[in-house]
Amino acid sequence: MTTPAETPTADVRLPLRPGLEGLEPYGAPQLDVPVLLNVNENPYPPSEAVVADIADAVARAAHGLNRYPDRDFLELRTELAEYLRVESGVDVGAEQVWAANGSNEVMLHLLQAFGGPGRNVLSFAPTYSMYPEYARDTLTAWVAGRREADFTLDLTHVREQIAEHRPAVVLLASPNNPTGTALPLETVEAICEAAVDAGPTGPDGAPTAAVVVVDEAYGEFRREGVPSALTLLGRHPHLAVSRTMSKAFGMAGLRLGYLAATPALVDHLRVVRLPYHLSAVTQAAALAALRHRGELMAQVASLRAERDALVGWLRDHGLEVAESDANFVLFGLFPDRHEVWNGLLERGVLIREVGPEGWLRVSVGTPQETAAFKAALEEVLGW
Repeated sequence: MTTPAETPTADVRLPLRPGLEGLEPYGAPQLDVPVLLNVNENPYPPSEAVVADIADAVARAAHGLNRYPDRDFLELRTELAEYLRVESGVDVGAEQVWAANGSNEVMLHLLQAFGGPGRNVLSFAPTYSMYPEYARDTLTAWVAGRREADFTLDLTHVREQIAEHRPAVVLLASPNNPTGTALPLETVEAICEAAVDAGPTGPDGAPTAAVVVVDEAYGEFRREGVPSALTLLGRHPHLAVSRTMSKAFGMAGLRLGYLAATPALVDHLRVVRLPYHLSAVTQAAALAALRHRGELMAQVASLRAERDALVGWLRDHGLEVAESDANFVLFGLFPDRHEVWNGLLERGVLIREVGPEGWLRVSVGTPQETAAFKAALEEVLGW
């Protein structure tokens, strides 16, 4: 017979790290409604064939779960490199690829390796709301420059911010979340050039380069003719380009993010990663999913078309819409965006109240989900 644990009655003060007082965990609302268009998920679940292959791969991996997994996961890195070659036309070797439990952990590895006390990470707002939390968790100072009214970057301002703050890391989302804005390749290249010798001073007193990170979590949804920053890797050894299997692959529940960079940069990330951080089950499931990349990516074109049609529909109704190369759309402007958000929720449609004041963000869903969103928005706005 077990004894139930007693709840302590004494008021014990825990030694919470300064700066964390009163903070709440990150997370978008998770509500049980018919149409979920708030967290930029791929709306199409994997097919039975993909599920069966993943299940078989995991079952085979389970026979060896008494052993630690391959801590450098070379097979997975090789397959991710091959995927990037096909998707972006850029040849990278397995030694240039790194992966972790979601791109969130990839970003933490970057800031653990290059950030820390006394160092800055620079980005440009509005952008992904988790970036400041990565900085906080690694004791790196967060510096936010500004974006223009159309959410693009002014290179003069970017150069001024780099020169003033000498960041260890410059963090750029392209396409940007929550705006959907992609960075022109010329902008990324100019930032990489500005970041040379513009990082913090090294132990020998000499300047270092700021690491430029281009977060392409939504990169596969970019419009035709919009190149990936991967094409710049060969010219800039301080550049890293991150991706994820959560969005275009429709594998958000897998939690697999990765990046491509020089082997030297990747080796620095290997120093700070926890031992065996990618489980054998995760590696097996990711490899199985990559075997079906053609099928899993087949929905990307239809989601792009659905996004572009949604942008046109919103504009036709007089709303302002940010240009999007992602699988979501930022639209507005509303005097009371919460009222609109809540009206949609009352009609069974959940979107995201995020970004600059007055704007809302909706993920691209199936045609049926998009139709439900349109109908609900028409009722809420009285169209």
